[in-house]
Order: sequence, then C-alpha cells, then structure tokens
Amino acid sequence: MKKANQNTAPASENPHAKRQVLSNRRARHEYTIEDTYDAGLALAGTEVKSIRAGQANLQDAFCKVENGEVWLYNMYVAPFEHGTHWNLEPRRKRKLLMHRREIDVLKARSEQKGLAVIPLNLYFQHGYAKIEIGMGRGKKLYDKRDDIANRDAEREQRREFAQRQRE
Repeated sequence: MKKANQNTAPASENPHAKRQVLSNRRARHEYTIEDTYDAGLALAGTEVKSIRAGQANLQDAFCKVENGEVWLYNMYVAPFEHGTHWNLEPRRKRKLLMHRREIDVLKARSEQKGLAVIPLNLYFQHGYAKIEIGMGRGKKLYDKRDDIANRDAEREQRREFAQRQRE
C-alpha cells in the first residue's frame, strides 16, 4: 500500500505551511525594502493566543540590535481576554531569535546612515510564531507619489485588459 504524499494538502490543511497573521502595509509604503530576514519570536503563552486570534499590531514597531541580540519594540499584543495574572504588558520589548551571522549583518547594516530594521509580516510556521523583518531605507515624498502613480497605472492597465477580455 502506498503512503499519501503529505505535501499535496492545501495550505489551510498543511501544518507546515506559513499562516500569515499580520502584515505591516505602512512599512512597505514608507520604506524601500532592500533585504528581508526571518526570525523567531520569543512570546509568552497568552501572547501566542492573542496573536492567533489576530489581536496584535505591527504599525509602530521597529527592531534594534543591542548587546548581540535583536529586540522588537512597540509591537502591540492585546491582553488575552481569558488570561489572568499571566497577561503581560501589551507593548513590551520582545526578543527575536536569529543566527549569530544574521545578527552581525543586521547590526553592521543598521548602523549605516538611512537604513532601519522594520518588521514586515507576522506568521506561524510549524506552530511557531515567526516574523519577517526587512532592511529599509526611508522613502522621500516624491518616491511615494511615484509608487502611487505606478500602482494606479498598473491597475488601469489590468482594468482595460479585463474589459477587452469580456468583449
């Protein structure tokens, strides 16, 4: 008897697939992302439950390298509604788990003028909370306007193409 291939299940049923919980859309608007890295996130039990319920926010979050460790600041995780004294402060700093070489690269690049370490996405993989962080350079106002104009032009092209397909 043949065994079924475990990777044929859809992403919603595959426990090894990435399940995105949060996205920091504002970061991609305000920064030009040059590199991305994946990092584990050290959380308490009630924080994991709140994040699984979608009760978190990456809006004002940022990362810093301190004493050879990467820390995530200002990520809001709502207190778990059924938690008791185990609930922690919603905006506490959280440790990111990365390889030493990656941390060294982040530290060297974040010290360059104009580069920042910004969280982009929060997801679960293999049951663990992971975060995608990016090295970003702040955009100027005219860069943002160019991006908006390009996005509008692309949307208009797709709309015209769909119109031609219907005819």
